[in-house]
Amino acid sequence: MDKLNVFFKSVIEQDKCPVVICNLEHEIIYMNPAAVQRYKRRGGAKLLGASLLNCHKEKSQDLIKKVVEWFGESREHNMIYTFRNKKENKDVYMVALRDENKELIGYYEKHEYRDVETAELYDFQ
Repeated sequence: MDKLNVFFKSVIEQDKCPVVICNLEHEIIYMNPAAVQRYKRRGGAKLLGASLLNCHKEKSQDLIKKVVEWFGESREHNMIYTFRNKKENKDVYMVALRDENKELIGYYEKHEYRDVETAELYDFQ
């Protein structure tokens, strides 16, 4: 792994939000620690290599496939709003992953929590 990739991986690993990365065959190829913890009841890290589609009902499977197809239609199609979770006060998006030539190589789900931060500024404790 080159030096820059080490930095990118560290960013994702430190994120409090779950990050699950899939290839175009919908196989889960990476889960950050927050995702492993969040999906612990469903197998956690054992989900690596499994199909993301198996974790969803038929309607959601169809929507995931439709979004990936949409990502493939244009290099400009890179993010789509998919879900509002009122209980957790977050919005969820699917995000296209592209290589250096802007070719679609996979996707991930992005969680954006809307709660105001409760930590004190620069609290070094």
